Amino acid sequence: MSLIVQKFGGTSLADATAMRLCARRVADARAIGASVVVVVSAMGRATDDLLALADEAHPEPPRRDLDLLLATGEQASAALMSMTLQTLGIRAVACAGLGVGLATTDRHTRATIDSIDTDRLRARLDDGAVVVVAGFQGVSPVGDITTLGRGGSDLTAVALAASLNADRCEIYTDVAGVYTADTRIVPDARRLDRLSYDQMLELAEGGARVLHPRAALCAKTYSVPVRIAHAHADGPGTLITLESRDMESIVVSGCALKPDIARITLAGAPNSPGSPSALFERLAEADVFVDDIIQAEADANTTTIAVTTHAGEAPDARRAAEFAAADLGRGAVTVETGLASVSVVGLGMRTHTGVASTLFRALADASINVRNVTTSEIRISCIIDAHDGPRALHAAHAAFGLARGASVEPVAPV
Repeated sequence: MSLIVQKFGGTSLADATAMRLCARRVADARAIGASVVVVVSAMGRATDDLLALADEAHPEPPRRDLDLLLATGEQASAALMSMTLQTLGIRAVACAGLGVGLATTDRHTRATIDSIDTDRLRARLDDGAVVVVAGFQGVSPVGDITTLGRGGSDLTAVALAASLNADRCEIYTDVAGVYTADTRIVPDARRLDRLSYDQMLELAEGGARVLHPRAALCAKTYSVPVRIAHAHADGPGTLITLESRDMESIVVSGCALKPDIARITLAGAPNSPGSPSALFERLAEADVFVDDIIQAEADANTTTIAVTTHAGEAPDARRAAEFAAADLGRGAVTVETGLASVSVVGLGMRTHTGVASTLFRALADASINVRNVTTSEIRISCIIDAHDGPRALHAAHAAFGLARGASVEPVAPV
């Protein structure tokens, strides 16, 4: 008997009608004889509503209490999905993170998974039940509820699929798969049939919101086949799988836009080996996730180190940088917000030249100033002003001929 993990996002579970449509997906899998684990996000805007209540209750809610509060959104979804499945004649049982043995670190609101004890979950599956798991949450070493960060239900689903050695993980959302760009900004973007794990990871890191970056990394690490599809409409979706040779024939597969970026700069630090470590030790202590790092010598005696992060983490990052400046005995800290990044991703970058020049020309023709550039083997990202973000995504998407029915001059192979 095959085993499938199905994950349903919050917009797909917005009300009772939407939840019944998702339950039909589970019923279809059961009808072909599959065992099913269902992972659910909080319904609709439930998490945002809970965060708003927390803000009204406390100006800086304690993270342990915040986890206890936010976890209730997914728990409500799990209970309601279990009830909905039972009305369809399907045996189902709802579980929170503790109920499926999902052990995490004690970093509240940003926990990482330590281990998953699947014995109880397997017992329920062997008994013929569908197990409905509240995503996004686990339990700390001392028994406290923890959460995995926004979008963490994706990680719950992929991690469970890996631990259970499931045949596949299906991520159901409000779009029909992974597109060459966000269709809310670029309506003529094309759906992609397949992507490699690395491509999905780079697009997710670049701002594509169909799969959480940590879920993409987990899928890659454990070779979990992932299919992303629309929860309420039939279609093939997009398969995230192992890299194949034909994937490199496409130079650029997709573009992504990440808004709400902040840059924190420590200028005038000593030009010595200890400066970077002083800054990054402080950032680690503050649990700040860093996207990009830029270091440049100002002169023989001083250096400038800049990092980018989500704008919401800017206050913590600023304090960390100020502590680092004090540790070093000198250095000035500045914070710049109102930034975004536009990225292009493709395995073909390994074997073709001219990708950077095509991207920079497209942005220049759109009168968009590039503030900074970072790269990987299959990605180029440009920091730009946030108000230029949608235009930059359009320009990059058009430059590489990614729209439906578009054509473009190919860049040169190496």
